[in-house]
Amino acid sequence: MLAFFVNKWLFLSTPKVGCELFGYGPYRNRKSIAVRDILEARTAVFEDNGSKIAFITCDLAMVTEETVAETRKLIRERHPEFADHEILISASHTHSGPCCCDFDFGWGSPEIAWLMVLPYRLREAFTAALENTEDAVISQALVPCRHIGLNRVYDIDGPPLEEVLKDDWEPAKPELTDTECRVIKINSVRTGKMTGFMAYFGCHPVIGGASSRYIHGDFTGVAMHNLMREFPGSVGLFLQGAQGDVNSGCVYKPEQEALLALDVFAARFANAIRNGLQQAEKLDDTRIQIVSRKFPFRTGMIFTPEKIAQIREEESAVLLKPDVDEGEKPPRLAAVYLRGLKIIEELMKQKSFERIYELHLVRIGDLEFIGTPFEVMQAIKNDIHAASSAKYPMLMSLCNGSGGYAPDNHSIKAADEPGYAAYAAIRAPLIFGKLPFADIHNELVSYVKELEKDFH
Repeated sequence: MLAFFVNKWLFLSTPKVGCELFGYGPYRNRKSIAVRDILEARTAVFEDNGSKIAFITCDLAMVTEETVAETRKLIRERHPEFADHEILISASHTHSGPCCCDFDFGWGSPEIAWLMVLPYRLREAFTAALENTEDAVISQALVPCRHIGLNRVYDIDGPPLEEVLKDDWEPAKPELTDTECRVIKINSVRTGKMTGFMAYFGCHPVIGGASSRYIHGDFTGVAMHNLMREFPGSVGLFLQGAQGDVNSGCVYKPEQEALLALDVFAARFANAIRNGLQQAEKLDDTRIQIVSRKFPFRTGMIFTPEKIAQIREEESAVLLKPDVDEGEKPPRLAAVYLRGLKIIEELMKQKSFERIYELHLVRIGDLEFIGTPFEVMQAIKNDIHAASSAKYPMLMSLCNGSGGYAPDNHSIKAADEPGYAAYAAIRAPLIFGKLPFADIHNELVSYVKELEKDFH
C-alpha cells in the first residue's frame, strides 16, 4: 500500500513587501509593492514497502545548490532515516518572486536574511508533511493543455494582449511548446477524498511582466491555489517541465494588462488540471525506485582571449559613453557583461572546464520524474522522452539547484547569430560568470539513459 504525506508551508511573511523581484533584465530595481498571491513551499512524501521519496516544490525562481544542500542537511539531522537522494527540491521559476541567489548578479538584489532562513522553513515543511500520513491511491492522466505557451526563439515579445486573451489563441508553432499536461492524483484510502495532486507542464511563468511589482507565483501558482480552494484539504504541487525556450503567451506587458492576463492563463491551466483529475486512472504498480548521481558537463571554449577582448571593447563602448544614462537597459546590461568577463577570465586559468551537476531519477510505478537543475529546451525533452524506458517520463527543470539554460543542439550551433539562441547559449552564461555548455543536449540524453540502467 502506498503511503502519502502532504503539507504546505507558507512563507508569506518573508520575503517582506519591498523586496526586489527576480528577472526581466539587469538592475531594474523592481521592488515589490504588494502580495497578489501568496508564495508557498509544498511538500509531498511517498512511501511504499520501505522505499520513500520526498518532493518539495517552491514558488520561487530557483533554489540554489547551496540552499538544497543545507536543506537536505537540516532534514537529515532531524530525520536521519532520509538520505539526500530521497529528497527532490524544485522551483516553479516565477519571475514575480524574490531573487534567490546569495549574490547580486543584476537580476534582483537578494534578501540575505530571508535566504538564510529558507532552508529551515523548508525543513519545517518537510517535518509537517510527515505528521500527516494517509494510505493512498495514486492515479494519472495526460490531458491537452493548449493556449498557454509560445516558443521564445520565434516570438520573444509575445502577441498583443487582445489576441492572447481570445479563448482559441494558439502560437504560430504550438508543436514547439508543451501542449499536454501530466496530472497525478492522490486519494485517501480512508476517506476516498483527494488529498493531493501534481501537475507537470513546461512554460516560463513570466506573465507578471517587467513592469509588474506584485508578489505572486504567476499563472502556475494562482492555478494551484484556485484548485486547492476548490478541493479543500488537498495540496497541489507544480512540477516545472522543459521551459528553456517557452514563454507564456503574455509577456512584457504593462502591469495592469499583466494582472488581467494572469487570471486568464491561470484559469486555462486550472481547467487542464481539472480535466486530468477527472480522467485520472489508477496506477496498480506503486513501487518506488530512485537513483541520483552527479555528472560532468563539458563547456565550450567560446571565450577565447580574442573573444573576451572583443566583448570588453563592445560593452565598454556602451557603458562608458560621455552622455551615458546608466538608468537605461543597454548600459546596465553592459555592466553585467563586463563583470561576467572578469569571472570568466579567472575560470579560464583553471585546467578543468567542466561543470558538475546532479541528475535525479525517481520512479513511482510507470511514472518517471527526471530531475535536472537546468532550464531545459523542448527539443532535449523530446529526445529524452523518446529514449526513456519509462511509460510516463517527465523531464523536469530547476531541480536540486540552478545550472542555467540547457540549450539544444540548434541553439548551440546558432550561438554566433543574433537572437534568442545566442542569449541562451552564450550571453546567459556570461551574465552568471559561467562558461557556456558545449554539448549539453547530447550529454543529457546520454546521462539519463545511463541512470535508467541502474533501475534494471
